[in-house]
Order: sequence, then structure tokens, then C-alpha cells
Amino acid sequence: MIDPIGLTDPARAAVATCDRIEADDAELHAFLPETGRRARLTAEARELSTQSLAAADRPPLYGVPVGVKDVFHVAGLPTAAGSALPPRVLTGPEASAVRRLRAAGALVAGKTITTEFAMFAPGPTRNPRDLARTPGGSSSGSAAAVAAGLVPLALGTQTIASVIRPASYCGVAGYRPTHGRIPSDGVIPFAPSLDVVGCLAARATELMLAAAILCDDWLPAARAPSPVLGIPVGPYLERATPEALTAFARHVAGLSAAGYVIHEVPELADMDEVEQHLISISRYEAAQVHAQWFARYADLYRPATAALIRQGQAVTADEYAHAKTAAAIVARRLADSAARAGIDGWLAPAATGVAPAGLASTGDPVMSIPWSLAGLPAIALPAGAVAGLPIGVQVVAAAGADEVLLHWAAGLEDALTGPR
Repeated sequence: MIDPIGLTDPARAAVATCDRIEADDAELHAFLPETGRRARLTAEARELSTQSLAAADRPPLYGVPVGVKDVFHVAGLPTAAGSALPPRVLTGPEASAVRRLRAAGALVAGKTITTEFAMFAPGPTRNPRDLARTPGGSSSGSAAAVAAGLVPLALGTQTIASVIRPASYCGVAGYRPTHGRIPSDGVIPFAPSLDVVGCLAARATELMLAAAILCDDWLPAARAPSPVLGIPVGPYLERATPEALTAFARHVAGLSAAGYVIHEVPELADMDEVEQHLISISRYEAAQVHAQWFARYADLYRPATAALIRQGQAVTADEYAHAKTAAAIVARRLADSAARAGIDGWLAPAATGVAPAGLASTGDPVMSIPWSLAGLPAIALPAGAVAGLPIGVQVVAAAGADEVLLHWAAGLEDALTGPR
């Protein structure tokens, strides 16, 4: 289970969580500061404890503290989305994803720091594996909070690479579902046709527990043979750094030695065009989402965010429609390519390399672009280190095959890093 302390005593879990945040987050900046966090969290834990349920009847996340990215609305907590906009203009009802976690017994430890509006302007969060490096984004605080052991589970969102990349940089597991599989109401959008709600945890088994609670119509996967995986060789894979590709070759060799069948599949020769389609869609939709706010508060937006919105304003409706059509073609092509090659899923680096030095950028999202454009489920798995810094592997399944993907993940993780 995620947190044995929480499973037996929510009040102890609440106190321990507040102690960890107070001790370690001053330099990490994973959580937004919250006056009264300890009183709020311990009160919620006491209320949960009054249910006096027998151990066998307790919900699956009983007393487990979770971090929630600050683009989710959470009852009783303000939403700023990493911005300077007045919080009163960003209010809304609590997100369904948060309500589902609460119904499963989870305690909201607090809001985790996001890049501004889940785009590219970084917050102050540092990577707990090396404080001089970015944790990735936009789910920066969620990944850092899990990697630092502040909470065992955190909610994030992904439009392009915002769960998968920070999971890789911070050395944790991250799950992005099939588009639409987890409700996204109550979440401030970046680009609605690309956005998904995801989560981060130390291990894939913990992500499966969370996914079963968060996903619509979850059906546990039946036992199945190990997947046959395909590596999309060509211009896409060549976007990774030489160091990352060397590490990826070791990962492939290790998985092959563990009995996994892996094929090289020529794919994504048009990677530049695929990237441009995603850029056109994301910018256009961001401009639509922010039309009223930006018209009134443009001077409060950070330069990188304002530039992205202005880029979206320049995308015409015809260009957007063309990009949407192209995205559907890419999704069909990836499915057809997988079927022809006889593979069950794709295997790739989770990021172009290790976390870059400095906090001015959250890193290159390109390794997630095709899968996010196609709306496919993906999981980032920790896969050791390069020069002492974490690096991850990404596994991508067919649309709707989230249960199967997470069923595969535990075995793949053990083959990559060894069982714990």
C-alpha cells in the first residue's frame, strides 16, 4: 500500500506530513505556503478517523496524504495556477479528481507549485535530486514532493509532457491516461483537447491503485503475457541526447535479458510536422481559454505565458482545423504501425536526458509530443541514473488500454531497477 502509517492512523499521517513539509520544503518549494495547514490537515484526519471503520472496510487511500497541483480547484484552498491573477477570477467547484481521492480516504496535504497556467514559465520548485536543477514541468511541485518523500502520491496534469518529463527528471513514476479517461472538470485548462489529469508516485504499483480510483470505468486487467514493445526509430528518437540514447540502449538490453521482446519500428519520420501540429493546437486553444482573462489582465502574465497566448492568437481557425485533422491522422497511423509490427506498445526515453541545470527552463518536452498529440496513455518508469541524476523510460499503450499499461508497468519497473 502507499502509506502504512496513514492506513492505520490518519492523524499520525497528517502530523508526519506537516513535519516533513515544514522541515524540507523551505528550500525545495514543492508546496505553496499555506497558513494553517497543520490545523486543517489534522482536522480532516480526525474527521476521517471518526468513521471507525474496520481495517477491511477502510477505503483504499485511507489517511494517505496527497499533493494537488495548483491548477485543480480544491474546496477550502485558493487556486492561483502559478499566476499573479486575482484568485477571485480563478475560482470554481472542486475537481472531480480531487473528490474521488477524498472519497477513497485521501487527505489533501496542500497545493503543489505549477508553472504559470501549466505552461512554460517556471515556478521556484527545485529538483530534490539536485537543488541546482529543474524538476521539470509543469507538474513541478507534484514530482518534487513525491521524490522528496513529502507525500506518497500527487496529482498533476499533462498537455505535452508535464507528468512524464518531471517524473523522469525526479526519479519517480508518472502516469498520463488516455485523453478523457480521468475527468478534468474543476481544472484550469491549458489546451482542452490535449489536457489530461495524471498522477505521480514512487512506484508503478502505487499509480495503479490511484488510477483505479481516478479513471472512469476502470476494469482490472486480466493476467496477460509480457508485452511486445516497439522502439520508434528515426527522427523522433534522435531528439534525445547521446547520453540518454546510450542509457536507453542499456535499458533495452536489460529488458531483453529479462525476457521482453522488443522490435525496432521505423516511425515518426515526420517528427517536425508532428511537433508543429501540437504547437498549433495547444497555442490556439490556450488563446481561447485565456481570451477574457488576457484581455483584462495581460500585464499580470509572465512574458513566456503572454508570448504563448499571443502565438495562439495568430493561429487561424483554418490552421487549427488542419492541425486537428493531422493529429487524428497521426493517431491512426501509430495504431496501424503498431498492428503491422505486431507490437503491444511503444518504448522510448521519457525525456531527452537528465534534468537540465538551472531553474529558468523546465526542459524539452519533445519525447512526449507524439503520444500526447495522439491522446495515448503513457507511463514514465524510473530507470537508474546517468552521472548520478535520474533518468526514466516511457511506455505507451493503445488508446483506452490504461489498465493493461499499468498491469505491465510493475514488471517492467522491476526489470529496469530491480524489485523493492
